[in-house]
Amino acid sequence: MLEQAIRDYHALLTPDLARASQERLTNLQQQQNLFFGTRPLCNVLRPHFLSVEQSSLIERVSQLVAEASRTVVEYALRTPEVLDLLALTEGEHQLISYEPGYRELSVSSRLDSFLTSDSSSFQFVEYNAESPAAIAYEDILSQVFEQLPIMQEFQRHYRVESLPARQRLLEAFLAVYREWGGTGEPKIAIVDWHGLPTLSEFQLFQQYFAEHGLKTVICAPEDLRYQAGTLYANNTPVNFVYKRLLTTEFLQRLGNEAFDHPLTQAYRDGAICLANNFRAKLLHKKMIFGLLSDPAITSAAGISSATQQQLAQHIPWTRRVTAGRTDYAGTEVDLLDFIRQNRDRLLLKPNDDYGGHGITIGWETEAEAWDLALQQALTEPFVVQERVVIAYEDYPAMVDGQLQIGQRLVDTDPFLFGSEVQGCLTRLSTVTLLNVTAGGGSTTPTFQLSKLS
Repeated sequence: MLEQAIRDYHALLTPDLARASQERLTNLQQQQNLFFGTRPLCNVLRPHFLSVEQSSLIERVSQLVAEASRTVVEYALRTPEVLDLLALTEGEHQLISYEPGYRELSVSSRLDSFLTSDSSSFQFVEYNAESPAAIAYEDILSQVFEQLPIMQEFQRHYRVESLPARQRLLEAFLAVYREWGGTGEPKIAIVDWHGLPTLSEFQLFQQYFAEHGLKTVICAPEDLRYQAGTLYANNTPVNFVYKRLLTTEFLQRLGNEAFDHPLTQAYRDGAICLANNFRAKLLHKKMIFGLLSDPAITSAAGISSATQQQLAQHIPWTRRVTAGRTDYAGTEVDLLDFIRQNRDRLLLKPNDDYGGHGITIGWETEAEAWDLALQQALTEPFVVQERVVIAYEDYPAMVDGQLQIGQRLVDTDPFLFGSEVQGCLTRLSTVTLLNVTAGGGSTTPTFQLSKLS
């Protein structure tokens, strides 16, 4: 049904309807400030459609992975040699030692994955557990698409349902705020560096929180002041920080001064509820999939063999790049030799980075360059990960005033609140590394689809 629905959608796109829809999309994105920096978020004319069955699959498997991730982290915290595999820095260890005031490691997160249109493969590549973007973007973009002429025509034939997530985020924030001990309404600061292309999303959240009666300040770390047990953001007292700031960048930019920073002092003293808190880093490291794909670790952590088998279908084999022997598909191998000899099915990525930085894709790399990348990966924390099945779909776009339908890589990235799914980011690209700046890059909203009776 899904593939037929996509064909039906494309068949409806006459030149006039495509031009009218593109004009409407352009205008509404400008009105709603849907930009990543100066770049419109969406440059295609079709949303990503999920069947009811696919939505159910995403919810079930994502929850399985999220819960298993928390189980292996709990085990790692009791087992120093396993915790060492996550390669936390000294500064991260110190920040993680502070008590957040609530139990959940990651209030809001995102699992990045590829789901093929026929659902024959659903595999994750990363767990963005620290500061996931795009929740507000996707909600507003869904509202924009509902106003496009092509979507209104399509809905005469199919039932579509958006998957909004902002309300679930707010509910999750309020829940941990109450658990932390907050009373009344939280006074919120959204904190990240000045000059970032995601400012427009912070503004969308500021507006949304205000609509729910919550005063919200957008500020950078340098705009914070801690005095007499109160954190001030641009001179406004706050007691809840929506931390879009990445811990790694916080530590790298400030060095030892990070531990005396007003944000850290207020958090350490229990003067603010911080979400996500610094312990989210335990889930955020790329090596979390190394723990989940190692039978010795999952067994020791108490994960059942049945769950291990399920995880193996969706989590790619991942290992920390280091000299030594490890398990691959039940066989012991020398890890470095295995990496050298199997670049056609492996990639190397930093253990803690984002936006595709530092990733070397073996099957797109010559042998000499692969060997050099492997040598570099031995000098700092890197992981090696097995190739997953990449999802492709055709998407329509206006190019030089003409409608073109071309193949794009499709990244299906469900949002999680705790371990439960609500909403989804979809990213499209014409190159293997999928992020908002990738070649042919675009986001598009995600809708659940069913046939009208």
